[in-house]
Amino acid sequence: MIHFKAIGKIMGALLMLFALLMLPGVGFAYYFESGDEKSLLTSIAVTFIVGLLLFFSFSKQDQNIRKREGYLIVSTSWILMSMFGMLPYLISGTFTTFSDAIFETISGLTTTGATVLTDIEVIPKGILFWRSMTQWIGGLGIIVLTVAIFPLLGIGGIELFVAESPGPTSDKLHPRIRETAKRLWFVYLGLTLVAGLLYFLGGMTFYDAVNHALTTMATGGFSTKNASMAYYESPFIQYTAIIFMFLAGTNFTVIYFGLKGKFDRVWRSDEFKAYASVVFIFAILLSFPIFYYSEQTYEKAFRDTLFQVVSLITTTGYVTADYTSYHIGLTLVFFMFLFFGGSAGSTSGGIKFVRHLTFVKNTWLEFKRIVHPRAIVPLKINGDRVTGKIITHIMNFLLIYLMIFVLGSVVMALMGYDILTSFGAVATCLGNVGPAIGKVGPMDNFSFFSGPAKIFLSFLMLLGRLELFTILILFTPFFWRAN
Repeated sequence: MIHFKAIGKIMGALLMLFALLMLPGVGFAYYFESGDEKSLLTSIAVTFIVGLLLFFSFSKQDQNIRKREGYLIVSTSWILMSMFGMLPYLISGTFTTFSDAIFETISGLTTTGATVLTDIEVIPKGILFWRSMTQWIGGLGIIVLTVAIFPLLGIGGIELFVAESPGPTSDKLHPRIRETAKRLWFVYLGLTLVAGLLYFLGGMTFYDAVNHALTTMATGGFSTKNASMAYYESPFIQYTAIIFMFLAGTNFTVIYFGLKGKFDRVWRSDEFKAYASVVFIFAILLSFPIFYYSEQTYEKAFRDTLFQVVSLITTTGYVTADYTSYHIGLTLVFFMFLFFGGSAGSTSGGIKFVRHLTFVKNTWLEFKRIVHPRAIVPLKINGDRVTGKIITHIMNFLLIYLMIFVLGSVVMALMGYDILTSFGAVATCLGNVGPAIGKVGPMDNFSFFSGPAKIFLSFLMLLGRLELFTILILFTPFFWRAN
């Protein structure tokens, strides 16, 4: 039996916290006199009151969170946050349709970065800040934040952390899950502050620096400028973005040990070594043809190449150049990056490097097993043996991911969109990237899609952000059975 009363109480606590996170936008609205403070305050009041009613409608004795409740809470919380997160857009008149408002909100919370806005720079400052804030909230996952504070409310958090944590593993930094969540958030907050400071020193305004710091560390890619990071021609700003996008795409456990000076733990990570190697090898190799086709200095060609490689692989989605304008072969290579994803345990979306690494290693070892059928050839990651259960889980994930990509592309094509746009839209939304190919390239937006198409793509964003199984398991009959 599923304990819906416990779920309702937790939803109330989440909505109250979510409402409080809208407050900073009000300060910017008043400071810039952008006229959107009433919209934000109304949204805060509605969200907080609904959360308050839910929280106090159920007693503390009703709480009993198990694995099923954990998955249901995570899925429900993202849907509720999306519904209430779009209130500032609708009340302010930024969007007039449900499909536009929900698409932009889910794109923010899932850190996808796809947008239906055609002119970002005319949006009121408070609303624009909330847009960036949704990505920062969704970056490491609001559930990871709440498991750090829920024990104060008498609510356990281990099942929520397992359901929410990105990637196939959720390494603990501390035996207590609350301490793990707190330390991850301290790393996240600290890197955000440093990124914002460097952006400001590089020439951004304070407002732009704060917004871009939030969306960089979230690997979200929302910008305050129509041209994204291409607006800032400063090499300092662009290299700063590259560094922090790369860090945001790194497993935060690895970053934590690196900050503690435990570099042996960093280099022990096979995933980190594969991630760093792929990024820099592709950046170097692709810089030469881009230098040839773009007719610019090699430094600029290398910077643009490195920027786009890091941005797409980490699923951030910032752009400094139109990678579809070089050559069709290069366009296809950049499209391939939409299926990479950063490291497990990072803020990146996508498939994640540890899955690719497991697949490649297991495939290679399969040849050895064919030659030596009686030999025991274990698969090891980070020096530890990977169990058959985990290998099966990863293989199933990759197969389901591919199936959803194909079926999703067919659905978009049946809606009347060309095949390149269908491939690009589905790949970028499922991988939580942002830019893609076709009519949703790095210099385009998603405003031309129909309402049903935007709702469908929004569902794919949620599906990708929550690692497929967290959502899909809700559609299985045995999830709802009593035993």
